[in-house]
Amino acid sequence: MKRLVILISGRGSNMEAIVKACAAEGWPATVAAVISNRPDAGGLAFAAGRGIATAVVDHKLFPRREDFDAELARVIDGFGADLVVLAGFMRILTPGFTARYARRMLNIHPSLLPAFTGLHTHERALEMGCKLAGATVHFVTAELDHGAILMQAAVPVLPGDDAQALAARVLTAEHRIYPQAVRWFAEDALAWDGDVVRHRDGAAQQLMLS
Repeated sequence: MKRLVILISGRGSNMEAIVKACAAEGWPATVAAVISNRPDAGGLAFAAGRGIATAVVDHKLFPRREDFDAELARVIDGFGADLVVLAGFMRILTPGFTARYARRMLNIHPSLLPAFTGLHTHERALEMGCKLAGATVHFVTAELDHGAILMQAAVPVLPGDDAQALAARVLTAEHRIYPQAVRWFAEDALAWDGDVVRHRDGAAQQLMLS
């Protein structure tokens, strides 16, 4: 039984999707804790209402990023995490932290990586005239938004889209692929080929949504 620890900074809609799927689908996993760097994160109430342990490591209390990461790691390890899941966790993590959880920390990014790393992905996609946008689940490394890709979903960019409309369509895709990717990890269904990760049984790692 894998123990999942989910990190959030706000409402945590991807966290909610993972918690619900884990319970509904009977994964060989349990969400051991939800941790936020913001005491007012809305997702903490959802987790507590589901009987999930919660914790806050307020980044404002730490003058150095390394000190925050050290305390965050201590709290994560206290819950016996097999997998750390970043779900709207708005902190850039130090190389030491990412190395500590190498190949057992996931993130989801609202673009089809390696395109549009960083912020303002939807605005940039629209400015470039992209015909497809999407989301990527990837393992976390020290280089921002550059870890091994586990799963991607593509959605069309429609005439008349603004950033808000496109973001909503991409978020729906995120709620589809992030729980699936976490479930695969929990089921030990992943295999590494160098720096590339694949599903052991060849399950599709891409999704096209209309």
